[in-house]
Amino acid sequence: MILLGVNIDHCATLRQARYRQAGLTTGGNVEPDPVTFALLCERAGADCITVHLREDQRHIQERDVWRLRESCGTRLNLEMACTPAMTEFALRLKPDSVCLVPESREEITTEGGLDVVKNRKKVQRVTDAMNAARINTSLFIDADEHQIALSAKIGAPWIELHTGAYANAYHGPHRVSELKQLSRGATQAHELGLIVNAGHGINYVNIAEVRAIPHLHELNIGHSIVSRALFSGIEEAVREMKARMNAGQ
Repeated sequence: MILLGVNIDHCATLRQARYRQAGLTTGGNVEPDPVTFALLCERAGADCITVHLREDQRHIQERDVWRLRESCGTRLNLEMACTPAMTEFALRLKPDSVCLVPESREEITTEGGLDVVKNRKKVQRVTDAMNAARINTSLFIDADEHQIALSAKIGAPWIELHTGAYANAYHGPHRVSELKQLSRGATQAHELGLIVNAGHGINYVNIAEVRAIPHLHELNIGHSIVSRALFSGIEEAVREMKARMNAGQ
């Protein structure tokens, strides 16, 4: 069975679109509440709740994350930049796992994998700190052999393969080659002893191919599930994605 981590950032995006200046994250007129959303995801079968606390806090707020830490019955996975401030926050929060991601204020959502080769010292420092605190660390990387090999050397137990390039190429001529690259990367990572997760741009259509990538442990999916929830409700959206991820099981 492939596990499902639901990224709830875009529930908070909707709240912030109206209530950014409210000074509150919940209560009164402030809605929707990402924590309630997360609990409904768990009730429908989500194996993990993922949030990205960005430096500019454009969607998820720090208070949201603390409330999730107190409320989640499954795993809380914190996506974070490799900065001293975020490292300190994660060590205080003690989530079940962290995923180290690149972060740019100009991007709408995370685009591209973390360059572990270029940022080796920084990534090593954060990974060592998380390992010492017994917080499982994942590196969000492209399916590149050098990035995967160095991730293993750094001592991160997990990687999350960036599936965005494949998702963007789905209706174009490079779809097959991008999928093969992901499969090669997953095989290499597995042979190096890494747990293989994947995420970004996965939806209810391309999941039919994504789930065939070998050695997948968990998929982190957000935008597509939140979008589907507008029409079918969050619990049905989660159940349907889990069924498509594990078709025939």
